[in-house]
Amino acid sequence: MDQQRYAIIGAGPSGLSAARALQKAGIAFDGYEASTGVGGLWDIENPRSTMYESAHLISSRTTTEFAEYPMDTTADYPSHKTLIRYFRDFADHFGITGLFRFATKVTALEPVGEGWMLRASGPDGDVAQRYDGVILANGTLAEPNVPTFRGEFTGELMHTSAYKSATQLTDKRVLIIGAGNSGCDIAVDAVHHAASVDMSVRRGYYFVPRYLFGRPSDTLNQGRPLPARIKQFVDRRVLQAFTGDPVRFGFPKPDYKLYESHPIVNTLILNHLGQGDLQIRPDIDRFDGRVVHFRDGSSAEYDTILLATGYTLDYPFVARDQLNWTGWSPKLFLNVFPPSFNGLYVMGMIEASGIGWQGRYEQAELIAAYLSAPPAQQAAFRERVRVEPWPDLTGGYKYLGLERMSYYVNKDAYRSAVKEAAAGLRRDPSEPARRRPPKRSKRRIAA
Repeated sequence: MDQQRYAIIGAGPSGLSAARALQKAGIAFDGYEASTGVGGLWDIENPRSTMYESAHLISSRTTTEFAEYPMDTTADYPSHKTLIRYFRDFADHFGITGLFRFATKVTALEPVGEGWMLRASGPDGDVAQRYDGVILANGTLAEPNVPTFRGEFTGELMHTSAYKSATQLTDKRVLIIGAGNSGCDIAVDAVHHAASVDMSVRRGYYFVPRYLFGRPSDTLNQGRPLPARIKQFVDRRVLQAFTGDPVRFGFPKPDYKLYESHPIVNTLILNHLGQGDLQIRPDIDRFDGRVVHFRDGSSAEYDTILLATGYTLDYPFVARDQLNWTGWSPKLFLNVFPPSFNGLYVMGMIEASGIGWQGRYEQAELIAAYLSAPPAQQAAFRERVRVEPWPDLTGGYKYLGLERMSYYVNKDAYRSAVKEAAAGLRRDPSEPARRRPPKRSKRRIAA
């Protein structure tokens, strides 16, 4: 019997995670990457990259790096230049680079028998190759979400995915629509080059400093997750002590609790607001030439509008029904497995504060564990997915009902569920499941 072979689409952090996990499990695969090298969005030269010159990690190094390959830097929040070198070193160190076909874009996936026909185009011509399964790791932050507005803007209108350097904004009157981490980063860049900078926002935000008590803020309370309500109560008061109330700088009051949407890891923007370097504006009503009218009746004239409106999931090479697409995103077991178990596996379709690349590697280990398990264990795993309730991945948080939050998870709940599923794959299906004794609650409050 021929050895089964799989395809991995994408050589960013998620694709490298999948490649390493399959490599360690002895599973044969071919990798496909549309760009000329590994790194995904962290490669600023990648045509699909949304990276910009000033970009750095917003999670700290030690909570983000791969556990088996620490970063060769002491910077807490490394730049994209350090990170692209890290991914290339990682791929070279483990002999992964040569397992990818670069400058090769996958154009179609079609079910054929018990497998998939992958079609791609590259420097050596078209590719048509059958695989027993395909891991989709082409990223979640590449396809811009471009909303529609009333009227027409006759100045320069672009999504932040096209932003590379603050020099693009020199001497221009700039309006940034939306905040988020990228929008706030770009606003901080822009105040040093633009003639003026305004931000139009619809809802309030919580702002987290990069450092608390002299340490990277996401390293506090590691390994001791607090119940959602307690963490929200404690952390909100800590943030108030360090950053004050963003409402006094012009932001609306948040209509949700802390961690129910991704917080902004950037307090420099509050400094610039306090200095009068930029101004917060309400939601957009309409465009009229270069004039923008806001919902509160005010208006202003701009040369450039930047849409910091996020990204939409995109798996353009495969039919949506094959991924059980429901609403804004595929509905997958643990955000990985289509319930039909049709031979497709999704890597990296998780957003979570602090989950890091190690969390994605644990996803990949679960895929590898499933693919290498004996048929009886695989069948038992599929049956559990079919008949048992899927685990709650929210960690007790009530996430906002937004497109960008449709595949958001709590890192602790998610990693625990992934590890439990992997343990189930290793269990003999003829043996009854061993139930863990309930844990005694420990009264511990930490920042």
